[in-house]
Amino acid sequence: MQYRSLGKSGIQASAVAFGGGPIGGGPWGAVDETEAISAIHACIDDGINLFDTAPVYGVGTSEELLGKAIAGRRDKVLIATKCGLVWHVQKGTPFHKMFSGKIVYRYLGPESIRYELDQSLRRLRTDYIDVYQTHWQDSTTPIATTMEVLVSLRQEGKIRAIGVSNCSVEQLETYETVGPIACAQEKYNMIERGIELDLVPFCLRRKIGVLAYTPLASGLLTGKVDAARSIPAGDHRHDHPFFTREAREAVQELFRKLQGVADSYKISYSQLAIAWTIAQPGITHALVGARNVRQGRENAAAGHVVLNEADLRAVEEVLTKKAFAVSRS
Repeated sequence: MQYRSLGKSGIQASAVAFGGGPIGGGPWGAVDETEAISAIHACIDDGINLFDTAPVYGVGTSEELLGKAIAGRRDKVLIATKCGLVWHVQKGTPFHKMFSGKIVYRYLGPESIRYELDQSLRRLRTDYIDVYQTHWQDSTTPIATTMEVLVSLRQEGKIRAIGVSNCSVEQLETYETVGPIACAQEKYNMIERGIELDLVPFCLRRKIGVLAYTPLASGLLTGKVDAARSIPAGDHRHDHPFFTREAREAVQELFRKLQGVADSYKISYSQLAIAWTIAQPGITHALVGARNVRQGRENAAAGHVVLNEADLRAVEEVLTKKAFAVSRS
C-alpha cells in the first residue's frame, strides 16, 4: 500500500481509503451489517488505514457501523468524518430531504459543530477524530467563525486535523487565513475532472492533500454496469446522465480500449481507475466504497499499483478522445 501525507498535518494515510457512504444505506441500497463490518476488517488487514464517513450517511448508520468495526482496532485506523449537514436544527440553508422526511440543512455554526462532533464521537466509539471536515459550505455562517471553532477543537485534542469538502478555491483561501487546512475532499475520477482547473493547482501550491471521492463514478468505472443492466427507481443512479444506456455503452468502449493496460498489470477495470486516480498530480488519496470483503480487498490491492509514465500517457490519450464523457467544467 502507498501511504501519503495529509497535507502538512503529519498524518500518513493510505493512498486508497475507505469511503463510508455506501454502508450508510439509503440511496445505495440495503446494508448487510455483518458484511459491511467484514469489509472494513478486510481493508484494515490489507493496508487501508484511512476511513472516511459522515453523520448524514444513513443518518448515523455509517458512523455506527464503522465504530463497531474498529472496536479494539482504533490504533490501526485514521477516522475522517464531517460536519455541516444537519437535521437537529433548522438553521442555515435547506439542502435535501432524507428518506425519513426530515430536511437536511447546510449549517456550520459553532454550537452546531460542537454538537455534531459529540454525536460523531459517540457513534464512532472514540474520543477523538483524526480528520474533521466541513461537508458542504454554509453561506449563512462566516467561514472565519466556522474555522475558529475547528481550530479550538483541535487545540482541545478532540480533532487532529481540519479538512474541507465541496469547497471552492475562494472559500479554501478564506479558511486558511484562520488556520491550516490538511485536505480538501472533492469529486474526481476519469470522467469528472473539473478540479484540475483550479482547486488541484491551488492545493499543490499550498501543500493541501486532495481526497478524491467517487473515483469509480458510483460504479460506472468498474466496467460492471453495462448497457443492458436495469437501474431501478430509488437507486441514486436511476436518473443520472452518466447512467443512460448511451453513456454506459460509451464507457464500455472506453474500457475495451484500455484493456491492454489493465492486462499488463493484471488488474481489473476498477483497480485501473483507482490507480489512475492516485497517480494524477495533486490527487493524494482516493476514497472508495466497499460493501463486502471482495470489494474491500480489490480496492486495497489497487493501492499497490503504480502506473508507469508510458501507460499514464496511453490512458490519457484514450480519455481525451472520449471527450463526450470527460468533464473539466
